[in-house]
Amino acid sequence: MRSSCHNMAEHFHINTPLLESAAMSKRVGTTVYLKMENSQPSGSFKIRGIGYLCQQLMSESKDKGFVCSSGGNAGMAAAYATQKMGMPATIVIPSSTPHFVVQRLEDQGATVKIVGKVWDDANAEALRLVETEGLAYVSPFDHPLIWKGNSSLITEAAATLGPTVKPGAVLISVGGGGLLCGVVQGLKDVGWMDVPVIAMETVGADCLNASVKAGRIVTLDDITSEAKSLGAKTVCVKAFEYSQSNEVTIISEVVTDQQALHAMETFLDEEHVLVEMACGATLAAVYSGVVHRLQAEGHLPLLLGPLLVIVCGGSNIDAEQLSILKQKLQRN
Repeated sequence: MRSSCHNMAEHFHINTPLLESAAMSKRVGTTVYLKMENSQPSGSFKIRGIGYLCQQLMSESKDKGFVCSSGGNAGMAAAYATQKMGMPATIVIPSSTPHFVVQRLEDQGATVKIVGKVWDDANAEALRLVETEGLAYVSPFDHPLIWKGNSSLITEAAATLGPTVKPGAVLISVGGGGLLCGVVQGLKDVGWMDVPVIAMETVGADCLNASVKAGRIVTLDDITSEAKSLGAKTVCVKAFEYSQSNEVTIISEVVTDQQALHAMETFLDEEHVLVEMACGATLAAVYSGVVHRLQAEGHLPLLLGPLLVIVCGGSNIDAEQLSILKQKLQRN
């Protein structure tokens, strides 16, 4: 007997800790709160939106199951949610995904297919399986239900901070734009539309930044960044629309892979948490002085409230992977 999934007690994500970071606060000159999405059961924030989407698609899946294309984290979220729902899932990943992620996906009961070099290749195969095998398609980022699920991150943070505290800015990273869309929706829900969002990407996975600069949606030729979780060649339309609209301030910034790696290592030393490169892009805004520069240039008002940092987490990292990244990026 399937129960209605609208009961919020049945969602798959947890209410993650909001931690104050003394070390980061000292660097920024204002209180820094870390929303620890790395502690989600699937290892990243993705479980919020994808868990919600899977629940809502349950009736469409016709018991044939789900298919999700992923650089790793969306797949982990889809595998986790579908296993909890007792439904089969096929996760299509590009060859750039580390082998241990394949193992983890299989441990969650998913069928894994490795197709192509980048996420866009894997996504084309996922869409083919929707057509040929009748599977329900789980987009990793481009769906209104995903954004609605991801918005819970902001409503949670607002509830924890209380009615008298409003962030001076929210700091996130952007791959395809699902987190950005969710954050903007969350800001709307809690009445924080005047809070700027600093959207971070790495050079070589900067589809939002390239589009913002061009004033239209740009598709990257290739993903050359090591931050494979940010590896969508084209940002979703909704995220681009938000970046161009007057209803919210989105500041698009790019850091190098080296800066993202440095941020990962610093975060590991100072906060004792290992996150992946995509999350390192967010943290680099603090560790590489992007926040200070934006303030000095007048692009970011002086932070009157705390800086809310979304630690998006990520399952594509372990000690061995960190050491491989260091070797690769020290050569470059």
